[in-house]
Amino acid sequence: MISPRIRRHTALLGALVLAAGCAAPKPDLRSDYDRTVDFSQYRTFGFFDPSQRGTTGPGYDTLIDQRLEEAIAGEMEARGYTRSDTPDLKINYSVVTQEVQEVRSAPSARPVYPYYGYRGRYYDPWPSYGYDTWVVNYDKGSLLIDLVDAKSNQLVWEGAGEGRLSDETKKDIGAAIPRAVGMVMDMYPFRAGSGTPLPSGS
Repeated sequence: MISPRIRRHTALLGALVLAAGCAAPKPDLRSDYDRTVDFSQYRTFGFFDPSQRGTTGPGYDTLIDQRLEEAIAGEMEARGYTRSDTPDLKINYSVVTQEVQEVRSAPSARPVYPYYGYRGRYYDPWPSYGYDTWVVNYDKGSLLIDLVDAKSNQLVWEGAGEGRLSDETKKDIGAAIPRAVGMVMDMYPFRAGSGTPLPSGS
């Protein structure tokens, strides 16, 4: 039986797939926000209590959790937000992993002749080219970040990234965390005290 500590560590590794190298497919990134909310009212941020996070359980806080929190805080501060014990925005984050079995196929280089025996007696049929099929097993990880209005307790922005866990990420978790968080937070379109979304890519 796998211990909760090992399961949690594996899940966190899975989230960091977003920072994978060139050999892995690009991660799937997506975000959304409540367009009825005035984001200019938000100037400070804080985090949900560890017992309420999607990553950790009650009273449990890992070094990787701390690095994730530091990376998210850095992204918020770069946008002009100030960390506070009584924040305008509360941040929650979660990581999820799942084992994936993917069936792939590609045209075969080997011609496969149909079983049209009656033709063979008089003329040659066209060869048809079949498909080679194989199965690929890998771990897929997701990193999700939620920004919640502290007063109304309503979700106002969410960002998510999903991709394949790479060997490169496993070797250098510390460097992967800021990259993974940065890729998700790049989709957050506001700065502190501003209700006008920034142009995409800003």
